[in-house]
Amino acid sequence: MMIRPIEARDNGAIEQIIKRSLESFQLDVPGTAYYDPELGQLSTYYEKHHRANYWVVENENGKVIGGVGIAPFKDYNGICELQKLYIAPEAQGKGLAKQLMDTALDFASNHYEYCYLETTSILQTANELYKRYDFELLDRPLDGSDHGAMDLWYIKKIR
Repeated sequence: MMIRPIEARDNGAIEQIIKRSLESFQLDVPGTAYYDPELGQLSTYYEKHHRANYWVVENENGKVIGGVGIAPFKDYNGICELQKLYIAPEAQGKGLAKQLMDTALDFASNHYEYCYLETTSILQTANELYKRYDFELLDRPLDGSDHGAMDLWYIKKIR
């Protein structure tokens, strides 16, 4: 397994992983990443943003099987957002989400003071991961949230 920054050739693969995952939880609805306008061009989106990156993990055959991103959250100085952490079903349960989290949070700690994320209670395994990483549950989303279908919001002090 190899984790590396996203390239244009990865856009379609990671878009499909994200969409299939959301569909499997009936989360292919407005207010989720499913309808993010940049979803089909993540490499371009992250390339355009300062202090942002998206990483993919590929298997031994070079197939993209997951990814995660970090980007600034709106106009909040010092707060980034953990974005689009998804693993293909056939690659789940192998510690890849943890490896991607480590990569993303290491990057984020060099540029931000806090890391924010939005999720839903339906994604129980993801929520367990965030709690293991000491993300603290918030009562409501930070102002400016684009994902109205989410019902859980976390923040973590990273430096």
